[in-house]
Amino acid sequence: MEKILKELEQTDREVTTRRYFLQQSIGHLGAMALGGMMMGCDMFKGDTSTSKDSFRLSHFAPKAKRVIFLHMSGAPSQLELFENKPLLRDLDGQDCPPSLLEGKRFAFIVGTPKMLGPYAEFNQYGQTGSWVSNHMPYFQQSVDEVTFLRAMHTDEFNHAPAQLFMHTGGPRTGRPSFGSWVTYGLGSENENLPGFIVLASGDAIPSAGKSIWGSGFLPSQYQGVQCRSEGDPVLYISDPAGMPRDLRKAAIQTISDINRVQHQEMGDPEILSRIEQYELAFRMQTTVPEAMDISREPDYIHQLYGTTPGQNSYANNCLLARRLAERGVRFIQLYHADWDTHGSNSNEALEIGFVNRCKETDQATTALLTDLKQRGMLDDTLVVWGGEFGRTPMAENRGGKKAPFKGRDHHKEAFTMWMAGAGVKQGFSFGETDEIGYYGTKDRVHVHDLQATILHLMGLDHEKLTYAFQGRNFRLTDVHGKVVHQILS
Repeated sequence: MEKILKELEQTDREVTTRRYFLQQSIGHLGAMALGGMMMGCDMFKGDTSTSKDSFRLSHFAPKAKRVIFLHMSGAPSQLELFENKPLLRDLDGQDCPPSLLEGKRFAFIVGTPKMLGPYAEFNQYGQTGSWVSNHMPYFQQSVDEVTFLRAMHTDEFNHAPAQLFMHTGGPRTGRPSFGSWVTYGLGSENENLPGFIVLASGDAIPSAGKSIWGSGFLPSQYQGVQCRSEGDPVLYISDPAGMPRDLRKAAIQTISDINRVQHQEMGDPEILSRIEQYELAFRMQTTVPEAMDISREPDYIHQLYGTTPGQNSYANNCLLARRLAERGVRFIQLYHADWDTHGSNSNEALEIGFVNRCKETDQATTALLTDLKQRGMLDDTLVVWGGEFGRTPMAENRGGKKAPFKGRDHHKEAFTMWMAGAGVKQGFSFGETDEIGYYGTKDRVHVHDLQATILHLMGLDHEKLTYAFQGRNFRLTDVHGKVVHQILS
């Protein structure tokens, strides 16, 4: 409390001294001049409300109320999961044809690599006869729920830029993430929980770091809040020792009052974001522990997901995603690391590490679809699964040398993602690749198209969801993207 009083005293001195007045006058004169030159740009355009009035209407009637985005960080191989290519098996071990290499850029391939047949067995499942490998035995039973996008493509072939491109619409840091755009456009349905929550599992966070759930140039209240399935769900959410709740509440109220005075003087909308973050953090102290406590779930649910309370696991995070969705969280982002299969060591081997990643995720992913459906939530929840790019049909030969294990290089020209739930067709495949899965030959879908389609299902027009920054209107899809109407139900 003493520190707060000193801060208030310092603030009072600043606003009443001549030196401060002159400093601010100079800045304000420059801002007035700039404002005159940029008339109509509205540099501070955007929502500055707090949670009490943060719910906003969509551009049109949405099909989905919320999104659960399951990102497999490192890019799983579509050729070992969903793309059955018998010709590629026949070509195993042969030199890659020069036509597949000329004019192409790869992350690690040098010289002439060998073709690599699939390390998987494929069969058709469901009424639609969708091809799925033996590495996904649980998911085989859910293929009639999903729409496969079999000819996805992107602009980036390295992990960090590709992950940024997938989740922010650009390959460099500084742009708002997907969840930030959605919560900026629609607000939150629960004033006691963040509208955008992130759950990460595996041995590491994605290569692009926490920028892929940052708010970029949007107000910071829209950034993703990372929660944990092990230990305190949010760092520092517990009251410090000796700090009773009523004193903590009084401290937050005092800080908010000081910030409101500063906002009246400065007019900076980021100050309102700061107020909201302090107040939301206080409300989260009671709501987050309850929402994140999966031990409250019955035994049959734990058996369905394969969960163990207290662990940092993908299975626990899938169950948490359902609990958060029930409580009105708008955008739930799951990341599971270590899908990078170069074949340089056992953890990056298609025959070892890749198989382990499938075992870690297959049951829980399928359980999430099953659980949402039996609760009637799949009708208004959109589930998205995929990595940042695909893998090559030729083997990795880093430095021109054969890898010690089976592995594939990064590939931006063709990969598979799937979507299920609100607004998308069931048991549907869109797009085709050639006989070896190298290039999309029909109904290709660009990352910006995927982004436009997800926003459309949320009731948002990707061309109208904009934010004025540095003299122009920015949007998630940059100046690209078209809604893939063919997959909509």
